[in-house]
Amino acid sequence: MVEIGSITIWAALSAGIISFFSPCTLPLFPAYLSYITGMSVKELEANKNIKVRSKLLLHSVFFLLGVSMIFMSLGFGMTYFGQWIQGLFTGDSGHLIQRFGGIFIVFMGLFVAGWIKLDWLMKERRLHMAKKPVGYIGSTFVGMGFAAGWTPCIGPIFAAILMLAATNPSQGVLYTGLYIIGFAIPFLVLTFFLGSTRLITKYSGIIMKLGGTLMIIMGVLLFTGQLAKISIFILRLIEGTWLENLG
Repeated sequence: MVEIGSITIWAALSAGIISFFSPCTLPLFPAYLSYITGMSVKELEANKNIKVRSKLLLHSVFFLLGVSMIFMSLGFGMTYFGQWIQGLFTGDSGHLIQRFGGIFIVFMGLFVAGWIKLDWLMKERRLHMAKKPVGYIGSTFVGMGFAAGWTPCIGPIFAAILMLAATNPSQGVLYTGLYIIGFAIPFLVLTFFLGSTRLITKYSGIIMKLGGTLMIIMGVLLFTGQLAKISIFILRLIEGTWLENLG
């Protein structure tokens, strides 16, 4: 059963949102839209009629479909990997995996926040296409290429979500799905309000530091075993408030 009060549920959703607002994605967002639609950035910003908006949104949906296919495949893979690892060991294996996951998430959080620098993580491994395949199917392939690449911002954040999937296989696919939803919501909203991206871009560095800090907190809680206890406390608090309002 999905616990709406679980910290990890909201953390996965927030991680997707932070990934979109990262300096690796948000500043390039208009260029991505230009590439998948075949319209220049100026044309996209100047033409705000329903026809253009509908075209933008449709291409964005197919782009996100391609992103989702790759991310969900990785999420399934890490979920089964986590189940396999837990099946190999007995006793305190679950705690050992959680501790390792906590250390990994703290490490990724320090990197995302910009407090440690690692050149090998800064290298982009994106799949580039000289020509975009025509139409909406082409946008799907571009989305797959985007998701299959590694960027200094998105890669470590999504890697942390995959680690959560491995440490808690029963909800691994859910974490991945919520990450995708978190990434997709601002993508679609800003597709409709394309002119707003420039205003938000200047705050992307602050967003990344905040996101990195949250990742560090999550990692510490996972390492110490307090994450589940806090999630249960929040769930009971929400249930208690709901019952009081109902009464």
